[in-house]
Amino acid sequence: MIFEDSKCPADKKIANFAKYARRQNLVRFMVQHEIFKKQLSVKGSVVECGVHHGGGLMAWAKLSATLEPYNYRRTIVGFDTFEGFPSVAEIDKKGGNPIAKEGAFGENYNTFDELQACIKEFDENRYLNHIAKVELVRGDACQTIPNYLEVNPHFLVSLLYLDFDIYPPTVVALEHLVSRIPKGGIIAFDEVHNKDWPGETQAMLEKFNLNNHRLEAFPFEPNISFIQL
Repeated sequence: MIFEDSKCPADKKIANFAKYARRQNLVRFMVQHEIFKKQLSVKGSVVECGVHHGGGLMAWAKLSATLEPYNYRRTIVGFDTFEGFPSVAEIDKKGGNPIAKEGAFGENYNTFDELQACIKEFDENRYLNHIAKVELVRGDACQTIPNYLEVNPHFLVSLLYLDFDIYPPTVVALEHLVSRIPKGGIIAFDEVHNKDWPGETQAMLEKFNLNNHRLEAFPFEPNISFIQL
C-alpha cells in the first residue's frame, strides 16, 4: 500500500489523510457528520453500540467538540465487549455469514487500552477538558446497558448508533434506550436490510412498525440508515 510504503512522516500522513484514505472511509465520516447535525439541537448524549476499533466513536466525539465545543452535557458513550461477540442467536446465523459466531471481531491488540489513550490525547485538545466527554463501557451489552441506566437514571439519548450487528444486544439496546430519546433524536442502524446480518433487522422490526416511521439513507452511502423520531 502507498500508505505503508510512503516515506512521509506519520504526522503529515494524518494531516493529509484524504490523500491516503479510501473513498468509502471518507463517505462514512460524511454520513456521521450529516447525522450528527440532525440531532444538534436535541438534548441528550450520543450512544454507540458496537465500538470495535473506535474510529466511529472518536468521530462522534470530535464532531461534538468541533460543532458544539461548550456542550459539556453531551457525552459520547460506547458499549462493547472489546473482545468480540460474546454469543450469537439463531437469527444471526440465518444469513450464512461465516463471521457470525462467538468471538468474531476480537482483535489481536488491546483496543480498549488504545482507545483510552486516544481519549486522553483528545481531551488535551478541546474546550472544557476537565469534564469527561467520552466513556467506554466494557462487557456484554445485554448486562451493561441495563446496569448503566440503573447507575445513571438521568441519562437521555439524542443519537443512538446501532452497530452491534447481531440480534441479542441490539434488542436490549432498543428496549432500554429508545424511550430515552426525545422527539427529533436519531436512531441509526449500520446493518439493516443486509442479508449477512439479519439479526439487526429482526430487532428493528420487533421494535418499530416501519409503516409509521421513515427509514432514511443518504444517496452516497448504501449501508447506514436512520429514523428520526
